[in-house]
Amino acid sequence: MSTANDQSAAIRVFTEIGIIHQLSQNAMERTLPDGLRMAHFGVLTHFVRRDEPQSPTDLAHAFQVTKGAMTNTLNRLSARGLVRISADPGDGRAKLVCITEAGKAMHARALRAITPLLQQTLSPFTSAEFENALPFLTRLRETLDQARN
Repeated sequence: MSTANDQSAAIRVFTEIGIIHQLSQNAMERTLPDGLRMAHFGVLTHFVRRDEPQSPTDLAHAFQVTKGAMTNTLNRLSARGLVRISADPGDGRAKLVCITEAGKAMHARALRAITPLLQQTLSPFTSAEFENALPFLTRLRETLDQARN
């Protein structure tokens, strides 16, 4: 970024990303089943993608939230039987979290619930437009991710 124009464009990009995030999150939360929140759906999605136990601390780091916020989310999911929290066999003081079959089923149900919204919202765009946006967005995410460590 060498010029004020470049910085202005970057600020506009981050502003657009922020607005898109807010609008999409609000729309999806209105559509998710059984009072599921985006934080809950995000954790379920994480476990569906990475079907392995993780510690609450690792999850908090992955989601860039406090351990307390993650513990709250995990406790809510656990109370509904969507995740299981158990003692870490390698360290009795630590906990491990994994998704349950009910959690996988809820994730699938949530995906079915938001699919019509996504189809309606995304219908004006071609898959090529999304494919063309991905390299820039991926590189931006990777740069931001490296900067947080």
